[in-house]
Amino acid sequence: MLGRKSHAEGKVAVDFCGQAEATSCHPSVDSGCRLSMESHASPRPGGLSYCVAFSQLLGLTVVAVTGAWLGLYRGGIAWESALQFNVHPLCMVIGLIFLQGDALLVYRVFRNEAKRTTKILHGLLHGFAFIIALVGLVAVFDYHRKKGYADLYSLHSWCGILAFVLYVVQWLVGFSFFLFPGASFSLRSRYRPLHIFFGASIFLLSVGTALLGLKEALLFKLGTKYSMFEPEGVLANVLGLLLAGFALVVLYILTRTEWKRPPQAEEQALSMDFKTLTEGDSPSSQ
Repeated sequence: MLGRKSHAEGKVAVDFCGQAEATSCHPSVDSGCRLSMESHASPRPGGLSYCVAFSQLLGLTVVAVTGAWLGLYRGGIAWESALQFNVHPLCMVIGLIFLQGDALLVYRVFRNEAKRTTKILHGLLHGFAFIIALVGLVAVFDYHRKKGYADLYSLHSWCGILAFVLYVVQWLVGFSFFLFPGASFSLRSRYRPLHIFFGASIFLLSVGTALLGLKEALLFKLGTKYSMFEPEGVLANVLGLLLAGFALVVLYILTRTEWKRPPQAEEQALSMDFKTLTEGDSPSSQ
């Protein structure tokens, strides 16, 4: 009986090679499993690197042009002056557009790294985006309070609050499900499609809100001069096109099925181990 059991364990270990983590392997075949797992590392698909590089070029250009617009035509940024308002657009562009877009791309860029490491990076980028966006919101509300201006009356402000609230909820729920160890595997599996959908939707909503705010700022300052191709208006229009371009490239990368992160060996092992514990399946029956 002991001999048959040992043979069965060895067979399970061999069957799991390439699709389960090395801890499932029998010690005698551990090195073979490790080699098999390493050989299954997915190569980077053709074109992905170029699209990711292009997205980063666009994103950095968006941030630079936003800074140039604020510096050349809005006087720059400062916290304790009339320039406090300018902190708002710069922070929202950096946080809810550039960093959020990069956070969405983490699972495409780091395809073969450990899943937990990738999750932590994904969560950290979202966390930094939240902090920077929060500074931008505080800046605009504080500026309005000092000047006696009304809050939350425009479509831009409504969309902005909606995007920020959804972003915070998405981040907290995602942290609870995917980084905090309490959530079950089945619950994560059911929530994952919603997490992906809302991630892309909130990103699009953030970009759309930025475009609304850009148009609003131009109309407030330029008025009818906006139609006369004023230099500030032209630069702001270019910024709007760059924002739209960044969003489109990020979404294109996210929607390419062949560019999705392939399941790693240790992830499949965790899935099968969970199924064995919760559904009573034996590894040899898979």
